Amino acid sequence: MATANVIMPKLGESIVEATILKIHKKVGDAINVDETLMDIATDKVDSEVPSTAQGIIEEILCNEGDVVKIGSVIAKIRSNQETVISEKSAPINIPSTQVNGKHQQADEDTTVPYVPSPVVKRTESAKFYSPLVMNIATSEGIALSELESINGSGTDGRITKNDILGYLAKKKSGQTDFVSTADNHTQDQSYSNIYTTGKSSGNVEIIEMDRMRRLIADHMTRSKSTSAHVTSFAEADVTNMVQWREENKKTFEKREGEKITFTPLFIEAIVKCLKKYPLLNASVVGNEIHIKKDINIGMATALPNGNLIVPVLQHADQYNIIGLTKQVNKLANNTRTGKLQPSDTQNGTFTFTNIGTFGSLMGTPIINQPQVAILAIGAIKKKPVVIEIDQGDSVGIRQMMFVSMSYDHRIIDGSLGSIFLNEFVKCLEEFDPSRDI
Repeated sequence: MATANVIMPKLGESIVEATILKIHKKVGDAINVDETLMDIATDKVDSEVPSTAQGIIEEILCNEGDVVKIGSVIAKIRSNQETVISEKSAPINIPSTQVNGKHQQADEDTTVPYVPSPVVKRTESAKFYSPLVMNIATSEGIALSELESINGSGTDGRITKNDILGYLAKKKSGQTDFVSTADNHTQDQSYSNIYTTGKSSGNVEIIEMDRMRRLIADHMTRSKSTSAHVTSFAEADVTNMVQWREENKKTFEKREGEKITFTPLFIEAIVKCLKKYPLLNASVVGNEIHIKKDINIGMATALPNGNLIVPVLQHADQYNIIGLTKQVNKLANNTRTGKLQPSDTQNGTFTFTNIGTFGSLMGTPIINQPQVAILAIGAIKKKPVVIEIDQGDSVGIRQMMFVSMSYDHRIIDGSLGSIFLNEFVKCLEEFDPSRDI
């Protein structure tokens, strides 16, 4: 008779802890492999923790509402299986922990000891809303004041997915009586303050960062202190690409059932450049450079609540333009509806961000660790441009766009960074306007 440890799984890059929303089993209950043991929430996605073994639950080492570190043991299962930890949990990267004042690195024979975590406090002015509920509320235009009026059926009155969907169904049929007032939050207000409590000090309003914003702040600060950032800029003439998309978008949507945006076209060009210059598809580990054979492109995405998430298009080099479009749209839709899975945000090797979506012409993006480069796309603008022709120079109206790339100067020199960026511009400018879809 062996004891299997259920470990809080790794849920994505930069995520170090998760909140226990609901525990479906109790000590003494029988459980099967892959049967849901707990519901958890991170600052990015809601998810389930399945059992990694079949047997009887011997011990549960956390409570609903606890914030538990990734890699911690959350339950023990008495099992007839020969292995203590199943293959499904073996790949989990368990971080080093501090026990009795000494750092210990967990390996396959070591279990991270459970340390009780502080409970998330819920007050009338700072109720707990899961990321899924927040995303649904934002996409449906439900203001915070209206969200607070919904009666939740979850633990401590927490609003569940079914609660908000039921409310929306009643609202559409005219069965709700909520009335917004001038003092209530408007529908276009950011949801980023849902986890916070505001205080006043004279003429200054003090707002505590929510957990996700703190994680983003830590991640960005750590990136700047880890990598020697250099940013290079270039300008691209994307007239051919703009014209091709305009001429083919209706036919593409009718044939494929998908809307084609510029994003898959940019990713296609990035993949070509990474194949030519693989050092940009790498990470630094100590004094070693690890060049990744997989090309997994992260797409930095701003959520409606103002926070940031980076879904990852896995094996981007294995798709044609149709496949890229479908994968990009799937990730974008899942982001908007709160359906991203933990695996959707892992293993990125290169990131690009479209800051032009918000009207910015250019920017200096921060590297998404442990990667070594990030590419930023600016807004596409019509501009008068000097055009070189055999008869002499002329001025024409072209669709122009700035691109910038920040890279880690520890391993990428300015020459390589500029060459890569110029190669990317070349791919965009040599886009074939007569290519088939």
